[in-house]
Amino acid sequence: MTVRKVELRPLGSSSLQISPLGLGCWQFSKGRGVVGRYWPVLSDEDITAIVKTSIEGGINWLDTAEVYGKGESERALDRALKTLEAEGVNTEQVYIATKWWPALRSASSLVDTIDERIAALGGRTIDLYQIHQPFSLSAIHQEMKAMAQLIRAGKIRYAGVSNYSEEQMRKAHAALKDYGIELVSNQVKYSIYDRRIEQNGVLDAAKELGMTIIAFSPLEQGLLTGKFHADRSLIQGVRRFQPGFSRRGLEKSKPLIDALQRLAQKYERTASQIALNWLIHFHGDTVVAIPGASKVKHAVENVGAMHFKLLDNELRELDDTSKKVVKFSIQS
Repeated sequence: MTVRKVELRPLGSSSLQISPLGLGCWQFSKGRGVVGRYWPVLSDEDITAIVKTSIEGGINWLDTAEVYGKGESERALDRALKTLEAEGVNTEQVYIATKWWPALRSASSLVDTIDERIAALGGRTIDLYQIHQPFSLSAIHQEMKAMAQLIRAGKIRYAGVSNYSEEQMRKAHAALKDYGIELVSNQVKYSIYDRRIEQNGVLDAAKELGMTIIAFSPLEQGLLTGKFHADRSLIQGVRRFQPGFSRRGLEKSKPLIDALQRLAQKYERTASQIALNWLIHFHGDTVVAIPGASKVKHAVENVGAMHFKLLDNELRELDDTSKKVVKFSIQS
């Protein structure tokens, strides 16, 4: 298998050099659990093809979580990698990120359940272990103590958080630093359409602390593809109840979609590739993103977003257009 080269960047202060895009693996949940039912059930063959296409395109890290199908996404990912390895694909430089689900749990669960996560991943190294959200039965400093214990025991390589506010990520960073360890990332919702982290302090804190922002939902559940603006009949399922997909919401974001599509025509790309390209370049190396893929063609489109770069003036033009329509606060 030939892997297309991309320019790598550091994951926070870690030694890991990662591609600007990773593969989000929520959709590999096999329909299990509450969150797993959001996606159609994918066959192992389809999952393997998506992972293979992503790796061939230059993606070198895969992001999953315990709560994605109660570990089924992790297990499906392991099966896909084993299939590729049996075909002679070298996966040694493919990094694994997963997450611990903290709801109704204490920090001791981080240590007590880590072997379950490792087993679900087929004994693979957990390169980045993240606390999925900030609400648990333990304080942040207790969770960071547990993370430090896991790193020192060689169970995980690096620690990150997800959905943390500026205050919470600063507390977590300081607590982990007491053990001589750096917190490397905060995974949050961010896109060219939802830019709240630019005003609530999260992005500035990440830059100050040398942390990476991992952007999930970078295409706003497909909103930034423009296909729903072109054909509202495609709006099905939970999208029907989301403000962004209402008639008014689509009208509001239309100028941004038009700007994305103009650049897409220039570069012979798609609107979603332009949106992803803006996301991974506008803030230098600080922001990476994890678009998902439920079909091989989605994976092809994702990796294509890494193999060109918008001009600086184009990045600024999109910034200006975006600011006229985006959500900068929960109230807006």
